[in-house]
Amino acid sequence: MRSSKVSLHSVWKAFDEAAFGPKNTLNLRESLPTAADARYRAEAWLRERQIGRAGEVLLITGRGNQSPGGVSAVRAAIVALLPNLRRRGVVSEWREHSPGSFVVKLGSISSLLDAPRRKRDRVTVATPADPESLAQLDTKTLSLLRRLAVRSLESLGVRDIDKFVDSEMLSKFNSLAAGIAPGVEGERRLREVISAALEQLDE
Repeated sequence: MRSSKVSLHSVWKAFDEAAFGPKNTLNLRESLPTAADARYRAEAWLRERQIGRAGEVLLITGRGNQSPGGVSAVRAAIVALLPNLRRRGVVSEWREHSPGSFVVKLGSISSLLDAPRRKRDRVTVATPADPESLAQLDTKTLSLLRRLAVRSLESLGVRDIDKFVDSEMLSKFNSLAAGIAPGVEGERRLREVISAALEQLDE
């Protein structure tokens, strides 16, 4: 006869699935990655979820009970990664959800774009953009990207905007494209994200 008791682990797992869902949960414990692979996968996934405006996500690292010394190398790698991603505008905060998982609050798209250069910084050198990087984009995408670049430069107090707009377009493209999976839908997704960034700047 089967026991009618339900483990506490199963209960918490059910709560997590209801709260976050599979799209907003990354379980690094199941695949047993190396620390380096876990760091790479977590950063790529967090960037993608940020672009998707997920809000809060669940990152499962495992406790490390089976690791040497009982210390999870994967958990340590994620603990080291999160402050780095906060400085780069990808995440805004995080908290320990359990001994083997974290709830991560993702930064806004505008925080991602602002992170490399804050308002207190000033543009002093015009860096020429690589024309090949943007040459394949649709004219609608380029128009939105230019609007975003101009708004960004205006917010920094740059006067000679035309001098810097091409390099700013490339910078914004690189920041946003890092979180978008390549494919036929990639450019459409890019336009959506640029539009969202412009909306956030208007708030």
